[in-house]
Formats: sequence, C-alpha cells, structure tokens
Amino acid sequence: MSNPTSCCGVSVPHATMRFMSPASSAPRGGRSERPAAVTVQPGAEPFSADGGPVGVLVCHGFTGSPRTVRPWAEDLAAAGLTVRAPRLPGHGTTWQDLNRTGWPDWYGEAERAFDELSGRCEHVFAVGLSMGACLAFRLAETKGNAVSGLVVVNPSLAPDTRLFVLAPVLKHVVPSLPGIAGDIKKPGVDEGGYNRVPVRAASTLPALWKLTARQLSEVTQPLLVYRSAVDHVVGPASMRVLRAALPEAEVRPLPDSYHVATLDNDAPTIFAGTLAFIAEHSRPEQGPADKAAGKRV
Repeated sequence: MSNPTSCCGVSVPHATMRFMSPASSAPRGGRSERPAAVTVQPGAEPFSADGGPVGVLVCHGFTGSPRTVRPWAEDLAAAGLTVRAPRLPGHGTTWQDLNRTGWPDWYGEAERAFDELSGRCEHVFAVGLSMGACLAFRLAETKGNAVSGLVVVNPSLAPDTRLFVLAPVLKHVVPSLPGIAGDIKKPGVDEGGYNRVPVRAASTLPALWKLTARQLSEVTQPLLVYRSAVDHVVGPASMRVLRAALPEAEVRPLPDSYHVATLDNDAPTIFAGTLAFIAEHSRPEQGPADKAAGKRV
C-alpha cells in the first residue's frame, strides 16, 4: 500500500512543522537563474551513447538523477540503440540547487535531448521513471508522431499528498521538507537521491501534472506501463489518471520492486520488455535496430 504522506519523494509530517526562512536564491518568476557551475554527484552524470538509427530518451524522476536509470540506458545502448539520459537541471547536485528550478527547466532539458536524438535518428522512443514518465508523456503530447512509442515505470501524474495544496504558501516560509529517497526493495542499492525535498521546486509539479493530464487521452503512440505492486512514493492517484485517459494501456505488474524499480529486483524484466517493445514498434526498414533489440530479449 502506498504511503499516504508521500509522493515523488516528498514526506509531509503529520506533526507541526518547524518553519525556516526561504532560500535567498529562490526564483521569483520566469526561468530560474542558477549558479554558473555546480558539483555533480558521482554517478549522477548524464549518459550518452551513439548507436543505430533508433534513438531512446531516458528520463529520471524528481529529486533523482541519471543514476536511477543508468542501468536501463546502458542496457539499451548495449543493444545497439542511440541513447540519451540527460541530467535534469537541479538534480544530482544539491536540493538547494534544485530549488532554483521548476518543471519548465526539467521539460526543457528533456526536450533538448529529444530534439538532438530526432536530428540523428529515424525514430525516437521516450522512456521514463516517475516524473520522468510524466515528461515522456508530455513529449508525446507535444511532439506527436515524432515520438515512436513510450515505456513508463511508476508514472507520476497526480498529487498524492496535501503538500501540493499547501506548496504555494509553504514555499514562502519553508525551503525544504523531509524526503523519501531509496524506495528500493533490493538490499544494498542506493539511488543517491536527495533526503530533502525543495518546496519551491515541488510547488511547480502540479502545473506539469495538470497540463499533461489534460491532453493525456490524445496520446496515440504505442505505450507500455510498468507498475510496482508496492510503491511508497507514487500512490494510486496517478494510475487513476492514466487509466481514465488511456483505458487500453498495457500495464505490467512488478511484483518484487518498490518505486525505483529500474534499480530493483524487477529491473531485468523492465529492460528486456523495453527492448522487445522497441523491436516490435520499429519499422521493418530498421532491420539492424530490430535485430539488436530482438536478440537481447
């Protein structure tokens, strides 16, 4: 059962919260201004691999980094595909850095990587985890047939806690709240996510969810959804949004994983299924890519 006080790595205490002054560097509007240079955590660097004519954009989630999807990206690259897993602005550094950004920054980076893939590949698939899945859906809505298909894991499409109701006020008085990082069933695995969630950045998520949900029924590209049986981060509200908009979507269960399933026990199932999906939905003239993907499943 999902934790009713958590969503997208956010934990809202039931008890009275201790309020602190907002970060002085938080944005006041428009595209955020960020420091010229930030230190990226080891393993959180973007991933890039050039392969055949089929490209795949791999998007990580909120407060995470490419570290959470790197094995997925590496598996796709090993199959001969062209892969990009960008580091979304503010991620993989510090939560204070993330607090200077918002969803237009994250979508903008995903779109930049997608456009770069589109410029060099015949077809491009978008795959993502959690908020990264939401970004993949948004790309499908805005790019249309330029997106050849989508694979999403534990997609985040709706608020699950009162944080997102209170965030417009909270962001002025408290810079961060305790977060839930490392929702992984497999022992000894660390995703390297933030243990604090920046409220100002989190307050921008409802706008992304609302915008994506509004057009979700217009997504006609091939779609494969993976959903963990136990997810302590993204609750049932997101799946209700997905099923209402796309009732025919194929949803495959992940019985032995928590939220960060791409690093968990069911990761091999996700990787093999993604390659088979790409092979199935690649055009016949893309023989090399089909063969590369097909022989891995």
